[in-house]
Amino acid sequence: MKPFLLITTRGEDAEAADEHAAYCRLTGLLPEDLEWRRIESGPLGAIDFAAYSGIILAGSPFTVSEPDEQKSPVELRVERELSELLTEVVRIDFPFLGVCYGIGTIGAHQGARVDRTYGESSQAARISLTDAGLIDPLLHQLPATFDAFVGHKEAIAEVPDTITVLASSPTCPVQAFRIGDNVYATQFHPELDTASFTSRVRTYANHGYFEPSEVDSIIEGVERADVRASHMVLGRFVEQYISSGLSAVS
Repeated sequence: MKPFLLITTRGEDAEAADEHAAYCRLTGLLPEDLEWRRIESGPLGAIDFAAYSGIILAGSPFTVSEPDEQKSPVELRVERELSELLTEVVRIDFPFLGVCYGIGTIGAHQGARVDRTYGESSQAARISLTDAGLIDPLLHQLPATFDAFVGHKEAIAEVPDTITVLASSPTCPVQAFRIGDNVYATQFHPELDTASFTSRVRTYANHGYFEPSEVDSIIEGVERADVRASHMVLGRFVEQYISSGLSAVS
């Protein structure tokens, strides 16, 4: 089989390793079947699409909507490289899944308005599939409503016609979308279970996602949440595209 490619941008080594492990665990892929590129620490480099079944772009402490003058040189480089990648991904309709930062990145690339109108504090949110989501090849096996972990400062506020909204929540109208037939993104985190999300909350307690004094109450809520249905997104992505990336290229 051809491997999948995971692209991450977390600078904290322990959190980055936990993220890669979470994607392996919840996709069912062995580490050698999920190639990992940490592009915060070096250039993305060339992508041979024919060598992969699909691409996953993980979440990030980076933000799309901040002015460029507030971004570091590394963040600006990452944005440029991802923009070039996404241009090709969309052009050939290559199997792709963007998560959290991924939805903002590809959304902005397609002309969506990304701002702080619909940011959500770290929590388990109730996600509902739209009519399009209920019949979507990737999502149709999920429950019509399910819980998933969220935590983001920014979100998509307006979508262009090229984007089909697949899921929403009461506080964030775009929780998942599709472009073309094979390019997907979620605002929620299908890769996080209770232990991973608890670690993430502690790591980013002082990064502006919530008040540091709220950590204990957030973790208490996290421990009561059942987000197992959200994990199906990753399993379905692998099941749908394993070793089929070349067909999307051709």
